Amino acid sequence: MSMTIHPITLHINGKPVGPVPVPEGIMMIDFLHEYLDLTGSRLGCGQGICHACVVILDKPDGTSEEVRSCITGAHFFEGKKVRTVEGHAQRNEQGEVVALSPIQQKFLEHYSFQCGYCTPGFVNAATVLLEKLKRQPVARDQLDQAITEGLNEHICRCTGYVRYFEAVKEVVLATPGLVKGGK
Repeated sequence: MSMTIHPITLHINGKPVGPVPVPEGIMMIDFLHEYLDLTGSRLGCGQGICHACVVILDKPDGTSEEVRSCITGAHFFEGKKVRTVEGHAQRNEQGEVVALSPIQQKFLEHYSFQCGYCTPGFVNAATVLLEKLKRQPVARDQLDQAITEGLNEHICRCTGYVRYFEAVKEVVLATPGLVKGGK
């Protein structure tokens, strides 16, 4: 029995990666963990239900979306731009974290996570939501619904939903241009 190997070339967290020869059919989460030592994305259910594993796919039109890396093959990302949870914080030239993203900082301040297993997925979901609101601001009276929809697919077994929600709402309200009109 032979395994078919295909190289993959893509951009991850703003840097070119590859070509890296990997087995056909390898899931993106395994590629990130085993080939790139990017272990921030979490393998939760392995069935695409919990969303702990999501990465951000940056599309050519400037939009972004979450993609579940446990059920999406690495080769799906050939030639594409991907962000993982490791790509959000600001780093110095030595690669050390010098500042967290606003979402990461608010999650800490609100102690949004308990065990932290789902946190990378929530960070990516909240980041995608903020980027969407920059393009299409939401009315103040629709903000709660927008946040709920943005985080709704993510499962937190420790039931930290309220704290995640409150942290995201605080970032949205503190960021100019994400909410339009109303109170």
